Amino acid sequence: MSYNTIPNPEVIEQTKAAIEAQNIKVIVVNNKEEVLAKIKELIPSGVSVMTGGSTTLDQIGFTDLLKSGNHPWNNLKAGIMAETDLVKQGLLRKQAVLADYFLGSVHAIAQTGELLVASGTGSQLPAYTFTSDNVIWVAGAHKIVPTVEDCYKRLNEYVFPLEDERMKKLGMAGGSISMTLLFQKSILPNRKLTLILVKEVLGF
Repeated sequence: MSYNTIPNPEVIEQTKAAIEAQNIKVIVVNNKEEVLAKIKELIPSGVSVMTGGSTTLDQIGFTDLLKSGNHPWNNLKAGIMAETDLVKQGLLRKQAVLADYFLGSVHAIAQTGELLVASGTGSQLPAYTFTSDNVIWVAGAHKIVPTVEDCYKRLNEYVFPLEDERMKKLGMAGGSISMTLLFQKSILPNRKLTLILVKEVLGF
């Protein structure tokens, strides 16, 4: 199975319908430029914003946009990185899961509507599951696979080796998958979950 090929439009539309049946909004766009424009449209001025570590967010330019300060949001990660006291920094990280908008990505998407996220520390998972009322995931459509079983195969056979290599190039020991989250549906009425699905290979 190829894990870095954009599926045909019919598969994308079928997957979109399956995800939206689980009360998760799906927006399909063509490229990373359209993604960035859509995110700017979705996030209102004055709200707090936090991100999970994401190669996809890096590639679309959102990470650099946050760092630049050229936006109308409260970037919680900037405060975290500016804090030199590690105890205080840890507390800020915990508080950041309460961000008004939390952005990240997913590692695999089943045509049946499930989303799979893997994590080393689990720091983004509370926001995804409960604490942030607005979650935006950005993912390339190449992450779509037929079944949940294929999601885990994609994670282990494709995503993890690439992440492990990336971490080692940064001088670290390597990647780590400590936990996974299989997101099946959203049932809380106050939460807005959005997946921006891009017809472009972005991230792993």
